[in-house]
Amino acid sequence: MNNPSYIGHRERIKNKFKKEGLKPFLDHEVLELFLTYSIPRKDTKKLAWDLLKNFGSLSGVLDASYFELQKAKGLGPQSAMLINIGRELITRYSYDVIKKRRSISNQEELYNYCITHLQNKKQEFFEVLFLDIKTRLIATEILAEGNIDRAAISPRRFVELVLKHGARYVICVHNHPSGDPSPSNEDSLITAKLKDVLEILSVTLVDHIIIGAGKIYSLATKRYIERPKLFL
Repeated sequence: MNNPSYIGHRERIKNKFKKEGLKPFLDHEVLELFLTYSIPRKDTKKLAWDLLKNFGSLSGVLDASYFELQKAKGLGPQSAMLINIGRELITRYSYDVIKKRRSISNQEELYNYCITHLQNKKQEFFEVLFLDIKTRLIATEILAEGNIDRAAISPRRFVELVLKHGARYVICVHNHPSGDPSPSNEDSLITAKLKDVLEILSVTLVDHIIIGAGKIYSLATKRYIERPKLFL
């Protein structure tokens, strides 16, 4: 009895991964390979292409919710769950890489974490990264979500979290679902308010990073915030 044609194709892409890793793979091939572990008896190539078309990109597929993914034709609950788990693994890996470093002053890794965590979210999230005196990451907290404005950001809650984690430095991060990371007037006012709150506590605001569609706007780089010399 002849094996279905997709069996040989699966073996080829798996062997390619074993030899070369994911670097030579195109986005649809990455997704195709990933789905073979939740769809054992079906060609996943067409499904991978359909998902990329429906969600716009590989990151769009990974950022889709469990319920959004379940609506995709040919994608069952097991595959939807696997994709969500994959996204969370990437986020946790990025977080661990930063946390294990001696300090978070490595800008590239910080930006990678921010993009991985907040890019392509359907609503705004305002996250705070808390650092110790040696600029090591202590913890992260979501301060607000939804429509982020001054009313949504609670200075009291912010102070509680700073004291809870014993932070010496703070980095604020939030996303713009529109894809344009340029700061609004409201973003600048929020930054100024939080900076003033931190100065009372003798804690330094290192940066306020805004994430767009594959783009980053650093308020410190643009001189809205005076970045400490440790982070230059």
